[in-house]
Amino acid sequence: MAAPRPILIFDSGVGGLSVAGAIRALLPTAPLVYAADSAGFPYGTKPPDLIAARVPALLGRLAERYDPALIVIACNTASTIALDGVRAALDLPVVGTVPAIKPAASLSKTRAFAVLGTDATVVQPYVDNLAAQFASDCLVIRHGSAELVDLAEAKLRGEAIAPERYATIMAAMLARPGGERVDTVVLACTHFPLVQEELAAAAPRELMFVDGKEGIARRVAYLASDVSWPDRPSDGIAIFTGGGADSDALRPALASYGLTRIETL
Repeated sequence: MAAPRPILIFDSGVGGLSVAGAIRALLPTAPLVYAADSAGFPYGTKPPDLIAARVPALLGRLAERYDPALIVIACNTASTIALDGVRAALDLPVVGTVPAIKPAASLSKTRAFAVLGTDATVVQPYVDNLAAQFASDCLVIRHGSAELVDLAEAKLRGEAIAPERYATIMAAMLARPGGERVDTVVLACTHFPLVQEELAAAAPRELMFVDGKEGIARRVAYLASDVSWPDRPSDGIAIFTGGGADSDALRPALASYGLTRIETL
């Protein structure tokens, strides 16, 4: 009997591990391949045209090499820019990452929430459309932070981070016009749930945080409902495309998500 085809989870760095964890919780024995485009990291500061060209080509190579049952683009920036291109290029299910604007609009009591993402994500028309469709009666504040992506990566490498760095990011977001009304924060980058506790501790008041990882996991489970997974978990694979990724420092964090084999594309 042929081995089950894996679920391929893709991000520019290790932020997509937040999504991998949610998928693992629903499908504990599904084989996982996690791919980090460390050679292209970070996506949030790159020109959209570069991401639109790079992501479909890279996922095509990964699909050919690992023959996944489906692909999860666990990256808000890549999803808002390149999802349509990936779906057009590949003949298999592709699940994207959507900023959790609809849940935030349902949660917010003050009718004001912030979308905290990368610089590239928060300006995408896709975010405009979601806000118009699901939050037309809300004040939606957008704030991009490339630094927070780096902080999440550093945390997974085991580095100590001064709490003031998180406090500065939160203060800048809440200093935007209308920020005093915000009661909910959309974590619109898959890196950011990895540091949610630090963000909550650094906030000047109690805030609700919402992201889309559980919704992504449910969608994956639905699309894979006819797959017979193994009886026990297998060793997951983490792939890096090169660049400055410190895979040795990340090894303990990767192993905590069941990714015990590390490869280079």
